Parts: sequence; C-alpha cells; structure tokens
Amino acid sequence: MFVEMLKSKIHRATVTGKHLEYEGSITIDSMLMEAADIVENEKVHVLNLNNGVRLETYVITGKRGSGEICINGAAARLAEKNDMVIIVSYGFVEKGQSLRHKPIVVKVDGKNRIKVK
Repeated sequence: MFVEMLKSKIHRATVTGKHLEYEGSITIDSMLMEAADIVENEKVHVLNLNNGVRLETYVITGKRGSGEICINGAAARLAEKNDMVIIVSYGFVEKGQSLRHKPIVVKVDGKNRIKVK
C-alpha cells in the first residue's frame, strides 16, 4: 500500500505577478524548483496565506535566480501581487517507509531568495 505524503514545499513565497490571459499554471524560478525537487508540469497546490484560497495547478519553469512566482490563467483571479503563498508538492511513499520520510522544505525571504539555515 502507498500513502500520499508531502514531498516538498516552497514556504512563504511572495507572488511577483499574475497573467490572466495565459492558459493556466504557476511559473516558478527554476532555482526554487530545483531546491524543492519540483519539475516542470508537476501538479502542485498553491495555498494563499492572504485570502485562504487553495488551488491546484501545474508548474512552468521560470528564469533562474529571478525570484519569479507568477500565477497564470484563471487562477490569477485568486491571488494578487505580493500575496504570500505556500507551494506544495506530494508524492507516494510505501506505507512502511512513511515514518522515515522527510519532506523538503524550502524557506524563502520576501524576494523569494532561499534562506540559508
């Protein structure tokens, strides 16, 4: 049996823009994606701390080092520039491994730069 668990998250990122006319998705700085082990087209949940909205979408790779977190398509109506969000990815873990599983947590500052521990 498998259990769906938190794989990784980008914690308290700041929305840098939104594009309503785009087909849909969230654009994320590739450096943040790499740190969080998130790949292009992967499904993620975006939790908006400003308004409580939780949305599901897929990831588009943004420019490396840009700090970009851009909400696209219809979801752009659910966030504003400078909103704080948590971007969450999940994975399946064998039940016997679930107690040992440790998710990746990427904490960022107000400019979406990775905080050093």
